Amino acid sequence: MSRPRIVSDSIVIDGSTEQIFDLLADPRQHRLIDGSGAVQGLVSGPDRLGHGARFGMQMKVGLPYRITNTVVEYDENRLIGWQHLARHVWRYELEPVREGTRVTESWDWSTSPVARLMEFARFPAKNKQAIRRTLMRLKRVVENRPA
Repeated sequence: MSRPRIVSDSIVIDGSTEQIFDLLADPRQHRLIDGSGAVQGLVSGPDRLGHGARFGMQMKVGLPYRITNTVVEYDENRLIGWQHLARHVWRYELEPVREGTRVTESWDWSTSPVARLMEFARFPAKNKQAIRRTLMRLKRVVENRPA
């Protein structure tokens, strides 16, 4: 039996789904919340992402590089996910709760043609840790922003 190829984590943030989604849908803000340390900044793309939007990011994992992402999952104020050439999906799901919004971030490499290589390189464990750090940073940014 094969293992699921998704790692994820959740956090509750004292903020509305609209406020949090606005931040996630603005690729210029991704560097502020990135817990991996890989996102260096926006290279190209719209100010606000929507389904099918493409955006280029300056990245650095050891060496600097650029990557172009495409939004492949989108439901305003509820879900946004993007992928690039390796076809794994970075996904954020937002759910209103009494305390604010539950945000679940996941990295799904089940659709990647290089899934086994990613496992060999220990990307699932590394990304699980980065997801936790990203969610904590997202919480700090949202909860410390003026309304």
